[in-house]
Amino acid sequence: MNTANTALRSSVEAYCAAIGTDPLLVQGAGGNVSWKDGDTLWVKASGTWLADAAEKDIFVPVDLPSLHKAIAARNFEVKPSVCSDSPLRPSIETLLHALMPHTVVVHVHAVEVLAHLVRSGFSEALGAPPDSTIRWACVGYHKPGAALAMGIADALAATPGANVIFLQNHGVVIGADSVAEVDAILQVLVAAFRVEPRRPNDVPVPSTTIETSPDQTWRPVTDPLVHQLATDPVLFKRLQSAWALYPDHVVFMGPSPLAVNDKDEFASRLRTTVPSPGVVFVRDVGVFADPTLNAGKQAQIRCYYDVLARQATDTTLSPLTESDVGELMNWDAERYRIQIAK
Repeated sequence: MNTANTALRSSVEAYCAAIGTDPLLVQGAGGNVSWKDGDTLWVKASGTWLADAAEKDIFVPVDLPSLHKAIAARNFEVKPSVCSDSPLRPSIETLLHALMPHTVVVHVHAVEVLAHLVRSGFSEALGAPPDSTIRWACVGYHKPGAALAMGIADALAATPGANVIFLQNHGVVIGADSVAEVDAILQVLVAAFRVEPRRPNDVPVPSTTIETSPDQTWRPVTDPLVHQLATDPVLFKRLQSAWALYPDHVVFMGPSPLAVNDKDEFASRLRTTVPSPGVVFVRDVGVFADPTLNAGKQAQIRCYYDVLARQATDTTLSPLTESDVGELMNWDAERYRIQIAK
């Protein structure tokens, strides 16, 4: 790798480490970033955290010409060919990065944008870009991987020169020739879509635990704002009707919430809920978790709160269908990502 490309890699890694610690941009192992170096596409490995980019080798080199050849033949099921002996797998969304012609491609689940992407009629309500440097396109919801890559290919063909792709119920993709240009576009988007979150209720964090068996104790989550999901009546109602809003939430938190009216109902429901959900929402009390709620899941449940808190009470949301959820829950690639993630 020449000096210029070494500098590019360093700038990408530094940028990933920076945005990876901002929960309004990246949540846990979510999101992926890539850069192109001649015939090599360097892409984030599945299940790794962007926040670790400065300390760990989280990128995998794959053969770019072979991906371009497959794309030209509309073979979106192609498996990326790794150009090293790395034990890590390329991101599920590697083809997305190969499709974008830009040197640097960043895909994040920025909360300010995601809060709009989960609403009904997002693409129809989208106006002109707020900046002359931005040319955007929209893609309806598709399962990550081959189906999503096909949707993006069609969107790029219909909107030549697009450097921003909105993914319904998913996230945003940005392409540019440098990290600085990508960040400038991202900041414009965040500002343009920013929504003031609803004011939290003044409710204390629960001080008690819930014991469901001699060896299982459910403790209040440590993030005080997450408890709003159970203590704010509007949010508690929302989570029961609009849980499956985007893929990462479903993959890490399950297909449906365990929302109960009191602790007695929780004990009863838990006996018939397999596997254990890891988190329970007790109305007017708070949100409790068992020891399986790791850092990745904590990041996802906070993201879910951040998205719901940015919805007006009369906003119509567009959850994933039962079929969409079923595809995500029975996907080996996502099982691998959960296993690798923290």
